[in-house]
Amino acid sequence: MSAFKELARIGFKYHFDLFDPSGRLVDQWDETNLIPTEGLHYLLNVAFREGTQLPSWYIALYEGNYTPVAGLTAATFPASASECTTYTSATRPAFVSAAPVSGSIDNVASLATFVSSADKTIYGGAILSSSAKGSTSGVIASAVRFSSSKPFTSGSTLAVTAGLVLTST
Repeated sequence: MSAFKELARIGFKYHFDLFDPSGRLVDQWDETNLIPTEGLHYLLNVAFREGTQLPSWYIALYEGNYTPVAGLTAATFPASASECTTYTSATRPAFVSAAPVSGSIDNVASLATFVSSADKTIYGGAILSSSAKGSTSGVIASAVRFSSSKPFTSGSTLAVTAGLVLTST
């Protein structure tokens, strides 16, 4: 069975643009993720076992000095990673993807944006199926830790581009 694990690669890629309160770009970076086991099982069940498709996905940030692990779930994410909820929108920003192209989907046409309402340091992000800040329901599809923590000061804006890429071998 372990030979099957090397047949294909799947993962989310992220691009982040951080703007100060005046709108000046102060940092940008790219990251790749971990798809927790819960997210992998969801993808396999929906694609191959007639599992129930979830209609919407949302991006979250976290402020804990946390490294995602395979066993991370939507139920454990808010506490384990210390989800950051100090931004102006009432819910997690939606991950709105376009139709697949060349084995990938992304939200380039509809970026998820966060406007900070408090001074924080953020360490990473995630894609989850529940819109409520701090929600422990739903499924987690992705979790990413930044290569270095980032200041997220009050009034600053973080624009997040994310995409799922499948690579066949």
